[in-house]
Amino acid sequence: MQIDVLTLFPGMFSGVFGESILKKAQEKSAVNLQVVNFRDFADNKHKTVDDYPYGGGAGMVLKPQPIFDAVAALKEKAKTSRPRVLLLCPQGEQHTQKKAEELSREDHLIFICGHYEGYDERIRTHLVTDEISIGDYVLTGGELAAMVVIDSVVRLLPEVLGNAESHQQDSYSTGLLEHPHYTRPVDFRGLKVPEILISGNHKLIEEWRMKEALKRTFARRPDLLEKMELTNQQSKWLEEIKKELE
Repeated sequence: MQIDVLTLFPGMFSGVFGESILKKAQEKSAVNLQVVNFRDFADNKHKTVDDYPYGGGAGMVLKPQPIFDAVAALKEKAKTSRPRVLLLCPQGEQHTQKKAEELSREDHLIFICGHYEGYDERIRTHLVTDEISIGDYVLTGGELAAMVVIDSVVRLLPEVLGNAESHQQDSYSTGLLEHPHYTRPVDFRGLKVPEILISGNHKLIEEWRMKEALKRTFARRPDLLEKMELTNQQSKWLEEIKKELE
């Protein structure tokens, strides 16, 4: 996968892209991450990328020309003629695990990180394929949001995680919040690991994990269950859980 990030602050990405899973993904050639300063594409001698909004108002608005030209240059080099162009924006679609899975199947993603008051609307309406928000709040710029989305996508690429099944039971991947995890020691200061997990009975362990995932989802995010089509067994367990928690 090729991922390009258009930003006015490329230095913000060096630490994140150079550590942990994102670093390993690049070493394995699963992804190529490129950060581009779109100020370099400004066509005026002062390299300005923003201007006052028509009609008045507070703040500055990003001009269309530098971003249009930067995206055009990246598309020209692309192996695919139709990369997804993503705008990080609090008005966008809420980012989800399902969206991350969808994007992980693409060959080329271009992220546009805004700053200042906003974007010229022509960027949004004539250049962008997806608008994404990571939450109902406003950040100084799109850089941190881009890092979040990129991390959520890259970890899903083949060969990136050490165990190919690691992400399959993540919270939201199954539609449920993830079940609890335990590791050594069995007894930590009187706090013991559930006996079922050290029983060696894999069938009962999987049942316990599913029940715990249902219980945690019902307690913390019942709205997720409204969107799920539960199996007969899951529905039965859920009724038992509801009675336990009454």
